[in-house]
Amino acid sequence: MAPVTSILFAALSAAATLTSFTDAASSPSPRLAVPPPPCVAPPSAAAFLRARCATTPYAVACYDTLIPYACTFQTSHIKLARAAADVNLAWLRGLSTRVKEVVARGSTGAGVEAGALHDCASTVASAAGLAKQSAAELASLDAAGAAAARNKVRWSIANAQTWLSASMTNEATCVDGIGLAGAAASPVAREVVIGVLSAREHTTIALALVNGIPVPS
Repeated sequence: MAPVTSILFAALSAAATLTSFTDAASSPSPRLAVPPPPCVAPPSAAAFLRARCATTPYAVACYDTLIPYACTFQTSHIKLARAAADVNLAWLRGLSTRVKEVVARGSTGAGVEAGALHDCASTVASAAGLAKQSAAELASLDAAGAAAARNKVRWSIANAQTWLSASMTNEATCVDGIGLAGAAASPVAREVVIGVLSAREHTTIALALVNGIPVPS
């Protein structure tokens, strides 16, 4: 683990008692931005989700976040990856809005801290844009259904992987920029770090589930 990231994980632990940046009262939870269907997940879908989430680095968060949408994906790898990408996009959009609000209000202090958080607003917005591209690509693949040609599946998977990986790079750039600027001790910066690290978990989960989409022979 890089020194800057280690410092920021320490800052995250120290900030554990703070209200989560993305759970602030002025902003709805990003999870709610993708309303789940009004149904109870069938056992087969729950078992499928548990097995797929076990292949991700955040198995518990993966299952807890996606189980409300189990009726939409049932036992489909593509539909599951699409649901994860949609939730990830919603999370990043919510986070991007919150970071921009903080920067616009001038709540970021001055000097290097303000510069780091301003840059972070830009990189998080870029991450959200990349997440949108990934979600759209998976939606297109899902719409193609079983008739999707092998090349179409491979192309869509590759695109989604590229965009989700790039989104993670932007998320890391934000966090590392705050650390390098020495701003991690600021309450506002700590909350931004919490939000970005949470977003990165969702991006990581989505990428892992995309990686698990089988390619037809």
